[in-house]
Amino acid sequence: MGMAWLQIQRIITKGGVNLSSTLPHSMPCCSYRFFSKSSPYVAKVGIPEFLNGIGKGVESHVPKLESEIGDFQKLLVTRTLKLKKLGIPCKHRKLILKYTHKYRLGLWRPRVESIKA
Repeated sequence: MGMAWLQIQRIITKGGVNLSSTLPHSMPCCSYRFFSKSSPYVAKVGIPEFLNGIGKGVESHVPKLESEIGDFQKLLVTRTLKLKKLGIPCKHRKLILKYTHKYRLGLWRPRVESIKA
């Protein structure tokens, strides 16, 4: 029984050494793959660029939001009741609020390709 335990300990320590020695070699490969395809973002973001970046039919509300809210910074802090009073459907309100939250946190920005589409 003592001999088997020593063999298991050797396998574990050997496996640990092998894993730690192969880990640094595989890490740059993975990180390179994730950052190789960077797409350009819009430099100046306004209400039209933002809604076109979201897509999914939300861009149809650009004239209404520009006339009623006016400023992109005001759109970022607009609440659902204000959007509801403007007559924006529930699905579109949810999308606008979801993406304004992501934008405020710095997790999402409209891309150049999505504006061309």
